[in-house]
Parts: sequence; structure tokens; C-alpha cells
Amino acid sequence: MTGRQLHLGVNVLSDGMHPAAWQHPNADAHWFTDPDYWIRVARIAERGTLDALFLADSPSLFQSPDEPLDAPPLALDPLVLLSTLASATTHLGLIATVSTSFEEPYNVARRFASLDHLSRGRVAWNVVTSSDPYAWNNFGRAAQPGRSERYRRAAEFIDVVRALWDSWDDDAVLADKSTGAFSRIGAIRTIDHCGEFFTVDGPLTLPRSPQGHPVLFQAGGSTGGLDLAARYADGVFAAQASLTDALRNADELRSRTVSYGRPRDAIRIMPGLSFVLGSTEAEARRRNDELNELAGDRRLAHLASQLSVDPGELSWDTPLPQWLLDGAVAHGGSQGARDIVVNLARRENLTVRQLLDRVITWHRLVIGGPEQIADAIEEWFVAGAVDGFNLMPDVFPSGLELFVDHVVPILRDRGVFRREYTHTTLRGHLGLARVPAAGGAVAV
Repeated sequence: MTGRQLHLGVNVLSDGMHPAAWQHPNADAHWFTDPDYWIRVARIAERGTLDALFLADSPSLFQSPDEPLDAPPLALDPLVLLSTLASATTHLGLIATVSTSFEEPYNVARRFASLDHLSRGRVAWNVVTSSDPYAWNNFGRAAQPGRSERYRRAAEFIDVVRALWDSWDDDAVLADKSTGAFSRIGAIRTIDHCGEFFTVDGPLTLPRSPQGHPVLFQAGGSTGGLDLAARYADGVFAAQASLTDALRNADELRSRTVSYGRPRDAIRIMPGLSFVLGSTEAEARRRNDELNELAGDRRLAHLASQLSVDPGELSWDTPLPQWLLDGAVAHGGSQGARDIVVNLARRENLTVRQLLDRVITWHRLVIGGPEQIADAIEEWFVAGAVDGFNLMPDVFPSGLELFVDHVVPILRDRGVFRREYTHTTLRGHLGLARVPAAGGAVAV
């Protein structure tokens, strides 16, 4: 393979991306806590030589106790689940979401470093801040801080975690049996951090991991999220719904990255790609129509929740509320993700029904046969808007299995995606260098 290499991850949200995924005849509503199900999905992804499996997270149900859940929740702790998947795979990268809003840096640094050792270098942390009021209530925080404070805390949090990952030198372990000296003098150091939000002495309790630092991803699309990514991230998952917006976002992110003294191409841009795949477009559309019928008006409720508007303000065959199209700020939720949907609806004058044929949970939606899905991926990749995608099939595991069996071979034949793994670490898959404790970089 020559030239740029496409990167593909898979975002596993319980039974699938479609709101009715768990109701599909081939789905099992109890899979979301079944280890065999998760292992099966991970092994399908590894068979397709995907870069990584990604787990989102929410430490709340987003649900009133007076109403039934309408889908399986994000129930399992991502790091605990990835510990299971690490032992069931050998090459697949493993990405867990952990919010800086509710955790402590020392615990996060230790858990990710531990899993990077146990997986032999396949782990990444997806850094997010949290604006969900239900989650804040779960952690005894009556008042939620503003966006600016959340991002300041996130930046300091990352600084502390990275300092802890560097609190051991690469050659800190001496293990001299003749003298009894296990470590080199001066090779393990405190970090003595005292900042606005955290006071941490260090050092960490374990040596540097195979990747030096686990990979850092970031998923926010707001101005604060882009700035955090430009400063720290190795990859981003920010959603994009159109090529126009994706190109603009990529240029802004890369320009911000340069402003922080980093190479313009330092960050792998991998927005979500929702898809419904069939042997033909007609078959894919029938599959999508069947799922839409199962979901009914829940699709409206999901969109309302994502936009932070009252469901009563949305109607199938009318545009979004004018106040939202005019740029008024809705309270709660992700501002960056909301902007993606609103910008698309405004630019193309879409009704709610038309909008929901283009996006699922603010991610681009493609419905078609294998060649059409491959074309959609290659178009954005060749245009330079993305370095790859975080795949979000309609239903698991069937949607992912169809992709691996029918789309991956097309991408391989076109010379844009690997035929086999050539590295064993996630940094290697992504074309990133290992980070040594002393700073700088060494060749992958």
C-alpha cells in the first residue's frame, strides 16, 4: 500500500446506532451486558483489520424514572469492558471514554497505563467533558460549571495525567538481582503539581507503558473542544454531516494544531459514519425503512434530545424551529454536535424528516450497497476532509459483519486500506510515534 492510509474504527453502542436496533429480528435485547456478544463484535472488527473499537460512555441514564427506557443503556464501564476485550484480541485498538468532569487524574492515569500494559500497547483515552445534568447529580454536584471552566479543568487534567505517565523514565526498572536495586536512582520522580483544580504529588505506581503514552482522542466539536484537541489530541471523533462542514472543520483544527507548535497533520480526524448496508441500495433502504417503522416517533424524540429542544417543537414535515435555525443557543447537551445538525438543516432547507434521512445522532448517514458505502468513505478521504471514520452500523453485529465482508475488500482493492496488520500497537496502526519519557519521538 502506498500513499495515505485510511483509518477505520468502530463505535459500539449496545445493539447499534439506529434507535430501533435492539428490536431488529436478529438482535438480542440482553446482549448489552453479555461478554460473549462484545467479544464477538471485537473479533469481527479485528478480522477486518480495523484500527480500533471505541466505547462511548455516560454515567447517567438521561431518563425520567416515570418512563420506561426505550433502548439498552451504555451500561458497562468502558475500561472494565475493554479489559475483557484485550484478552480476547491481539491487534485491535481499544478506546475508552472517560470524562474529566467527574474523575481524578491519578486514577485515570493509572487505569489507562495499566490497560496499556495488559493489552501490550493498544489503548486510547477519549477525553470528554460532561454537560449532562443527570450525571452531575450522580456525583453530588448541584451546580454544573460553565463550558469555559469545564475545558480549563480538562486541560489541567490532561497535563497531570501526561506528567504521571512520564514520572518513570523508560529505563527506570533496573531489576539488578545482585545488588537488590529494582529501580535506577532518579529515574522515578514526583510531579509536584499544584494548579487551579488539582494538587497531585505522584509518581505513578507503574512503569511507562508500551506506547509511552496511551493514545489521546477527543470527541467535542465546540470551539473549546477543537482547541483542546489541537493542543493535546492524537485523534478526534468530532461529528460531521456534510463534506463542506468536514473540510471547514478539518482546516480549522489543523490551523489550531499548528498554532500550538504541532505539525499540521499531527491529529487523525475520524468522524462518525452511520450506515445501513445491503447487497443493493434497494435492499439497504428496505432494511432502513423496517427499522424506522419499528422506532416510530422515537426518532423525533431522539432528535429533540440531541438538539436540547422540546419534542413538541418538532414536526416531521416542517423545518427545525426558526429560533434554532436563527442561531439561538439551546441549553444543555453538546453545542458542537448541535451546530452540525442545525447548519445542515439551514443550508439545505431540510424538513425534520429529510434531516433524519441524512443524520443519525448528528453523524452522517449513508444508505446503500457495498460500492456506495466505499465511495462515500473514499470521497471524504481523498478530499482531505478526514483521515478515516468511526463506523456506526445500524445494527450489531450484522451491520459490522456485512461491512467487514463486503466493504473492506473493496477499500483494500482500491489501495486505501490495509490487508493485514503491520503493527501491534494502536499508535502503530495510526502511524503515530511512541512517546518517550524525555519528550520528542522515536520512529514507529
